[in-house]
Amino acid sequence: MATSQLTASSMTVSVRSLASFEGLRPSIVKFSPFGTLKYGSLSQRSLKGLVVKSAAVVAPKYTSIKPLGDRVLVKIKEAEEKTEGGILLPTTAQSKPQGGEVVAVGEGKTIGETKLDSSVKTGAQVVYSKYAGTEVEFNGSNHLILKEDDIVGILETDDIKDLKPLNDRVFIKVAEAEEKTAGGLLLTEASKEKPSIGTVIAVGPGTLDEEGNRKPLSVAPGNTVLYSKYAGNDFKGNDGTNYIALRASDVMAVLS
Repeated sequence: MATSQLTASSMTVSVRSLASFEGLRPSIVKFSPFGTLKYGSLSQRSLKGLVVKSAAVVAPKYTSIKPLGDRVLVKIKEAEEKTEGGILLPTTAQSKPQGGEVVAVGEGKTIGETKLDSSVKTGAQVVYSKYAGTEVEFNGSNHLILKEDDIVGILETDDIKDLKPLNDRVFIKVAEAEEKTAGGLLLTEASKEKPSIGTVIAVGPGTLDEEGNRKPLSVAPGNTVLYSKYAGNDFKGNDGTNYIALRASDVMAVLS
């Protein structure tokens, strides 16, 4: 059942009760005053005063955050506010950043009797899974606390093509979508099916066994592979090339 709390100046509604807000995580949504609300009367136009609280706020009296275990604290890279042509983007059109700088790491994790340090270090520029971790506002900046396994790779440049995958991640250059049907008909952009084939650009060092040793992945750079259609994280290079980073277990076959 939808839960609501009414006051003189605002109304708080659980996001779980708003089926039209596809993609929002469970959070608190706050509406500015807009008069009487009738059930079923919500529309895109009437939600201009929407504010989403997406991060826990750490009080100023706390001066540091120390992640525990295999968790990592990442300072989130700010979203782009302009296009390459200099056009200002509205907040709704700004893509949520998926990268940032590691500012603190936990003590690592234990596998069996083996203690393993974190494979990422403070200062590293990393890319992480889109919906991973917990957002925290700290010292006036947005941060993310996430498990090391949710970090896709290290990116030392501004172009995603240079991504260095971690653990069992595989980085793939996506094959171009077919321009025509088998009968020779030209396809529009909307009707082109997203390909699930690509060329492996880079692979991570592999998974850890029970003794803490790395187990190499079964695919290598240069392989043409077939991967699960809805897996991984999609990226676009500076030149418009499409890439995807996914786990090796989502690679279904090597093509030759």
